[in-house]
Amino acid sequence: MSARKPPEDLEARIAEALRVAQESGELKSAKSYGKPIDFGDGYDDTPAELRMAFKVLKDSGYAPAEVQMLHELAEMRRQHAGLDPESDAAVKLRAKISEMQVKVALRMEKLGSRKL
Repeated sequence: MSARKPPEDLEARIAEALRVAQESGELKSAKSYGKPIDFGDGYDDTPAELRMAFKVLKDSGYAPAEVQMLHELAEMRRQHAGLDPESDAAVKLRAKISEMQVKVALRMEKLGSRKL
């Protein structure tokens, strides 16, 4: 292997680090290798036509109620995943998750019906 010139910019450094990790097999050993990244930020749950507006609001320090509801829903799902599916806590949490999903769907539907 020949000596490589050190990368000069950040993107080149990142590319080089990824190349080295791939060659060493480090990337393949990660448990999330080859799976989509879940940012847990509700992006995929937000209607496409509202994503830009919500991003602008977020960047200005304001998050709409719908975004907060999506974060709460994601957190409840994470909690549910760690419970015994037959436990009382899991049953109650599933009911809360269903209720929250309906609330979010109704709010999103209402937002989507508005002309932007």
